[in-house]
Amino acid sequence: MSKMKYSRNVMCEVMRVVPPQQGTFKEFLTDFTYAGYTIPKGWKVYWTVNTTNKNSKYFRDPEKFDSSRYKDGEAPAPYTYVPFGGGRRLCPRKEYAWLVVLTFIHNVVKKYKWEVLSPKENVLGDMVPMPEKGVPIHLHPY
Repeated sequence: MSKMKYSRNVMCEVMRVVPPQQGTFKEFLTDFTYAGYTIPKGWKVYWTVNTTNKNSKYFRDPEKFDSSRYKDGEAPAPYTYVPFGGGRRLCPRKEYAWLVVLTFIHNVVKKYKWEVLSPKENVLGDMVPMPEKGVPIHLHPY
């Protein structure tokens, strides 16, 4: 796994551009004031991952896919790259997810050439982005 730096960088950028979860709700335990607005205790606010992952304050040219953002172990500022959450809400199976994703990618890339059958497939917006047809592909063994 430690030798798969390029693959990990590519997957970091994939998850920045299309995060595994779109966002989350936060219920306020006390009244909260932000930018002149007061949010009463008990109200829920929906925070979207894309508003953070595509913020030009933290990511140069945020709409561009650029896996070199993570080269040499450079890490974005805390809480600016959050596909697995952060702080107390960090996904407890994050490292297992990395293992599964990188193992899958490694085997598919080394053993197959793949062809996406519906290249303009819609992605349905929900808490978790889901391709409309499930991304049908045709694998061609090398």
